[in-house]
Amino acid sequence: MQHPDSRKMGPSRFRLFSPILAGATLHERLMACLGALIGIGLTGVISGYLFGQGPHLPLIVAPMGASAVLLFAVPSSPLAQPWSIIGGNTISAMMGIIAAYLIHDPIIAIGVGVSLAIGAMSFTRCLHPPGGAAALTAVLGGPVVAGWGFLFPFVPVALNSCILVGLGLLFHKFSKRNYPHVVAKPAENTHQTRDLPSVLRVGFGEEDVDAALAALDETFDIDRADLSRLLRQVELQAAVRSHGDISCADIMSRDVIAIGEGAEPDHARHLLLKHNIRTLPVKDREGRLIGTIGLRELSESIDSIAGAISKPAVADAADPALSLLPVLTDGRTHAVIVVDADRRVLGLISQTDLLSAMARLLPSKSAASLVA
Repeated sequence: MQHPDSRKMGPSRFRLFSPILAGATLHERLMACLGALIGIGLTGVISGYLFGQGPHLPLIVAPMGASAVLLFAVPSSPLAQPWSIIGGNTISAMMGIIAAYLIHDPIIAIGVGVSLAIGAMSFTRCLHPPGGAAALTAVLGGPVVAGWGFLFPFVPVALNSCILVGLGLLFHKFSKRNYPHVVAKPAENTHQTRDLPSVLRVGFGEEDVDAALAALDETFDIDRADLSRLLRQVELQAAVRSHGDISCADIMSRDVIAIGEGAEPDHARHLLLKHNIRTLPVKDREGRLIGTIGLRELSESIDSIAGAISKPAVADAADPALSLLPVLTDGRTHAVIVVDADRRVLGLISQTDLLSAMARLLPSKSAASLVA
């Protein structure tokens, strides 16, 4: 007879093989392997060619292997950024050299070296876990390290680190990864008033994030701004999942007022004012969407609208309507153009269209008061 808890016990047997990193995919892990192969291999070859006994004898220190794990497996980590790798390894190696020079007992020297490395990396904002290994290597490296003396933190440690980071920059650029990791720009009030941006006036605030981190009393390997952005995205995904049955096709305007790319500015102004709208889709000669134009772009004296066309915000007809919330609340975008696979205009969703759809999702009493 099957054990009553067999279904519960089965998956737990394989829990050790589950991804431990949020967002980890097979593709990402394979890319990390490829990056490490290229990065470590070329770092050893180049360093050996420059300062070693030839490219066939790599001049590379062991901590570079740990640096490669961070650089290629978790490139968005604050611990994997260029200054963290270069500064962390170099400064830590220097702390190890100093500890070995001043303290002759190796047991005490390794403890002091790693301790100094953590403190120095923290104060110089380049905390990098492999730096601890760099400090240990400097203390216990033996005759090879002793031969380099106080040059060891620079050659080979700093040299290895710089080459590895340079190769990482090229690899991530070609693989279209965001490295060095740039934290998304915080929301701004585009109206240049003292009010908070609309997306920050409801829900949690930065002080709530700080309070939560203080309550948990732990250090997390994620930038604080990235954490806030992640939490807001979670809120959006939860709303989309709860109300994903309303698509862009359900709420879009289908009789779209548009204009050709060769139209006169006066004609564009006339259409905007006549139809009391803020955005005009602009089409090319084949009827495909190439951009949008509004009164803001037409406020200056121009001879043709071609030079004033803005990049359009677009969506697919099957997309959940609530997924447009971040776009239509950014303070700049007044409408999203719904297009097909050939960029032909199917419809348009304005801020009013989305607000009306959201009002239908509220309880009847709240919706009635909102409409009133």
